[in-house]
Amino acid sequence: MLDCRTWLPTALPFLVILGTATLTEAGSKPSPELASHLTAIAELARPSTMVSVPAGTFPYGSKSVPTSPYGNWTPFDDTELPQHHVWLDGYEIDRDEVSLGEYLVFLQQANHHPPDELQKLLWHVITIHFIPDETLTRWPALYVTWAEANALCAAKHARLPTEAEWEKSARGSEGNLFPWGEKAPNSSLAMFGQHHVHEIPILANVDSLDQGRSPYGLHHMAGNVAEWVQDWFGPDYYAYMPERNPPGPTTGRYKGVRGGSWKSARIMLRTATRGGAPPNQRSATIGFRCARSSMNSIN
Repeated sequence: MLDCRTWLPTALPFLVILGTATLTEAGSKPSPELASHLTAIAELARPSTMVSVPAGTFPYGSKSVPTSPYGNWTPFDDTELPQHHVWLDGYEIDRDEVSLGEYLVFLQQANHHPPDELQKLLWHVITIHFIPDETLTRWPALYVTWAEANALCAAKHARLPTEAEWEKSARGSEGNLFPWGEKAPNSSLAMFGQHHVHEIPILANVDSLDQGRSPYGLHHMAGNVAEWVQDWFGPDYYAYMPERNPPGPTTGRYKGVRGGSWKSARIMLRTATRGGAPPNQRSATIGFRCARSSMNSIN
């Protein structure tokens, strides 16, 4: 049987081997039986296509709706207020969430074992639910810290999207309520509202549910896994942020998390709903996607 540290490094050749000084050792050495599955899942990985988002303005945040306190357009909380029309330079962003296969390749190339929580989950779904490696490789990455997400994007010569970039990618220049429009979420549009008695994630492939795509064609900008963004989470940041390429607060306690997950209620799927989590948190509900500034914006 193969040891986890013998995963073949050719699965995603665009990833470079990083120094591990900024990463904390994730998990313990997996069993030989699990290691063989981890290798197979990594070998099946394929990267997401990147989508170009043109420069321009979009409505960032929400307006107060005092006449309809329980409507869909009502802010989840005051962190969405006030709404600004923000200018963003052009950028590119992954069409799909980073997959579990890509995450395992990254850990292998960084000479790290997968987190213990992820190893336990994978062994369970492989041996009890008989989920094949071909399906698992297309799950979104999960149990990923912010630092790991940031480092994987850097290895792809990219970065995490800013919170403003994430929201524009989700709602478009017209400011959709949900990525697909105003229609209430359902199972053909998003993976959400799921429950399992043993807290087993109920996930969709990263390139699935075409009907729920955003105006720029991105999958799962609502549900499946919530997504880390570059910014620190600033509860009052919208009150003083710049209206051109807002970078987020300079420091904070939590990193921004957007989009809602497989467990979320409908209100968390709104494109303007905000949240945050400690950057070292590993969760079955948080993944990520990568972005990069367009060459025209850099020049």
